[in-house]
Amino acid sequence: MIDFACKEFRVEDVIKCALNLTKADLKVMKYFLNETEQWVDTDSLSKVLKLDISTIQRSVKKLHEKEILQRSQQNLDGGGYVFRYKIHSRAKIKNIIMTVVNSWADRLGQELEKWENVG
Repeated sequence: MIDFACKEFRVEDVIKCALNLTKADLKVMKYFLNETEQWVDTDSLSKVLKLDISTIQRSVKKLHEKEILQRSQQNLDGGGYVFRYKIHSRAKIKNIIMTVVNSWADRLGQELEKWENVG
């Protein structure tokens, strides 16, 4: 828990908020954090997490765009391909989150400057 003045925050809540994740997105991310060396496709992930395939696809797309997940294309013998995903390092993810948190702090500082100079 993080105690910020009048409220405590769980680190998981800060991560969820900083990355703008849904519950499903967070569930997918947590799965990958526990399986750091494994490349997984969306079909397998859907079965393991018992979530609809479209939910999984949205989540991995979002996590890939936010650079939380790496993506690899596996070409199929009969044609076509499937994407497989793996998590980036915790250090990289921490840096992404800290960038967002520092941006929040900067914006708060700007708002406090405005507040201080009113009246």
